Amino acid sequence: MLFFALLGLATLAAALADRLGAPGLGTWPARMRWGLAAALVFFGIDHLAMPGRYLPMIEGLVPWPGAVIMLTGLCEVAGAIGLLVPRLRRAAGILLAVYFVCVFPANIRNALQGLAVEGLPAAGWYYWARLPLQPLAIWWSLRAAEVIAWPRRSRA
Repeated sequence: MLFFALLGLATLAAALADRLGAPGLGTWPARMRWGLAAALVFFGIDHLAMPGRYLPMIEGLVPWPGAVIMLTGLCEVAGAIGLLVPRLRRAAGILLAVYFVCVFPANIRNALQGLAVEGLPAAGWYYWARLPLQPLAIWWSLRAAEVIAWPRRSRA
């Protein structure tokens, strides 16, 4: 949920920057791109700098868990960069949506087993509350990359 809090705050900051005249932030997909990129860079670097905190989530679930954590961190940083490069944007959005599908089993396992992750709340509800937000991450990736346009405003 910390990811989603950062995602929302960074997106709102981009909307504020638009109001203050920053160029390139005039649409919600553009603001969402910057918000998602900020959250991905932050947590991608965290995966790379502190991989041990993520080990309980995937040990026994995948082979070479340390390497997988490093790879997920690199994927997050690469996805953030891809979102901000216009010719890579669409591919980055699709691949990030796939990425969020792929990491979902680790989040489910974390909730079911009540694994405490260093730096995150120890309360079990926290891990259960994150699960319904995973489709939001998938949608956000696709919307920010302008792969999908839903929801669209109807023109009356």
